[in-house]
Amino acid sequence: MFDRIAGVYDRMNAVMTAGLHHQWRRRAADLAAVAPGGRALDIATGTGDLALELARRVTPGGTVVGADFSERMLELAGDKAAAARRSGAVPGDVSVRFESANALALPYADGEFDAATVGFGARNFSDLDRGIAEMVRVVRPGGRVVVLEITTPTGPPLSTFLDLWFDRLIPVLGRLAGDADAYSYLPNSVRRFPGPEALAAVMGRAGLQPVRYIITAGGIIALHVGEVAP
Repeated sequence: MFDRIAGVYDRMNAVMTAGLHHQWRRRAADLAAVAPGGRALDIATGTGDLALELARRVTPGGTVVGADFSERMLELAGDKAAAARRSGAVPGDVSVRFESANALALPYADGEFDAATVGFGARNFSDLDRGIAEMVRVVRPGGRVVVLEITTPTGPPLSTFLDLWFDRLIPVLGRLAGDADAYSYLPNSVRRFPGPEALAAVMGRAGLQPVRYIITAGGIIALHVGEVAP
C-alpha cells in the first residue's frame, strides 16, 4: 500500500495538514536534541522529511539513517535528499542514507544512535510495544526517542471536525489520488492508536524515563519524548 501511494504521499500530506506537517516535524527534530556530530535514526521515514530535519541538526560530521519497509518511499527519500544537498538545504558534511528495515527487528546495534524518531508511522507498527522497544534498544543511555503522531481529540469542536475530515473528506481525497483503500486506512489507524497517556505508558514500559508529551494543533497532534534510562 505504501509503495502504491508513494508518488502522491507528499502532496496528500500537504493538503491534509495545510502544510503544517513540516512544522510538526521540525518540532520533533528539536525534541530529539541531537548534537553536532551526532547519530540519529528515523523509523518509518517515508519520503524522508523528518530525517532531513535531523540532518540539519547534526552538522558538522553527523549521521542520519532513514529506515522504512517501502522501497518506493525510500527511492523518493533518496531523490529528495540529493536535491536538498544540491540546494544546500542539507549540509555536505552530514552523512544521510536511506535503507530498508523492519521496525520490529531493527538491523542496528544496541546504543548505536543518539536519538531515534518516528513521525506518523508508529500507528502502522503491527506491535507497538515491540516497535518502541526496538527504538529504545538502538539508542544510547541518555539519548532520546521521539514519537510524532495524530491523536484523537476527546471533545468538540475538534473531535467533530476530525470525524468529518476523516470520515468524509479524506476518503474523497483518496479516491481523487487514485487509492481510496489507502486513505480509508488512515482514519482507521488513527482511531486504533493509543491516546497520549496510553502511549506515554508504552514508552515508559520500554525503558524511557521520564516521558513527556506536548499536544498541539488544537489537540490533534501529539509529540512524545523520553530519555533512555542508564
